[in-house]
Amino acid sequence: MNKLFRPTLVAAALALAGLSAHAADLPGKGISVLPLKSSIAEETFQTLLVMKALEQLGYEVQPIKEVEYPTAHVAIGNGDATFLADHWNPLHADYFKNAGGEAKLFRKGIYSGNAAQGYLIDKKTADQYKITHIDQLKDPAIAKIFDNDGDGKADLTGCNPGWGCEAVIEHHLEAYQLRGTVTHQQGSYSALMADTITRFKAGQPVLYYTWTPYWVSNELKPGQDVVWLEVPFSSLPGEQKGLDTKLPNGKNYGFVVNNQQIVANKAWAEKNPAAATLFETMQLPVADINAQNHLMSQGQNKPTDIERHVDGWIKAHQATFDGWIAKAKAAAK
Repeated sequence: MNKLFRPTLVAAALALAGLSAHAADLPGKGISVLPLKSSIAEETFQTLLVMKALEQLGYEVQPIKEVEYPTAHVAIGNGDATFLADHWNPLHADYFKNAGGEAKLFRKGIYSGNAAQGYLIDKKTADQYKITHIDQLKDPAIAKIFDNDGDGKADLTGCNPGWGCEAVIEHHLEAYQLRGTVTHQQGSYSALMADTITRFKAGQPVLYYTWTPYWVSNELKPGQDVVWLEVPFSSLPGEQKGLDTKLPNGKNYGFVVNNQQIVANKAWAEKNPAAATLFETMQLPVADINAQNHLMSQGQNKPTDIERHVDGWIKAHQATFDGWIAKAKAAAK
């Protein structure tokens, strides 16, 4: 063999040995992960970011499986799936409890905080009729302003069954005596909101439920295009019963400000301290989720688009991302 090639071959062999040693060092090597998410397409961004971080730790991450929140919590509690990146606390408190609670589920750290929810109407109508509170819709004359189908009742663009928010809305209709004057419109939320935005742009009154982070508030800006409606008093169902929904500024929009957390199978998390530490450490600002969700609403909603958005976020926050990985690796030693 030509002597000139020998150093190159030796170097290559050493590099390969180094690579295989590095791969062997990764705490997730040979361990499979199944991520879950709901039917909300805009949650792909947060989920994919966790998946890419897990891959950096050597885990074999399977494609996302889509199921609604109640099923997702039960599947993770039973060990049929690994994690959900969008557990809303306390909105999903009943789902958490029903899936086994702290005994079966791992839930530490805050992935994304300060998620607000509530009811909004267009500012023009709010100013014209001096509407500030949802219970003003008990008045049939006020409710009729938001009637889209001619039945005399206000049409509230509401929440998909299985998301958790629908149970709160249904509870509010009873608590604030709105059942006789308000219809909770349910179906495909994104399609219903597209229709709501079309009506707003045509100058018609609109009444809807939404949450942040989500693209709707980029399209209909609170304080500018629309206003939040207050509730007359705090009232929540199930595990949230008794919680005060009043905000520090004195406003009360009827929902507790939520934290989004990563929920995982507890037994799996205990066997995988690197992943558990990652889940506890990762943090994503609401503003960044809003910005990405807005891009999706503008047509950048294909899997390749979302992948590009996640890669772009990592590149823009490389030091933060690398810090998560380093902390997770240290926990495995």
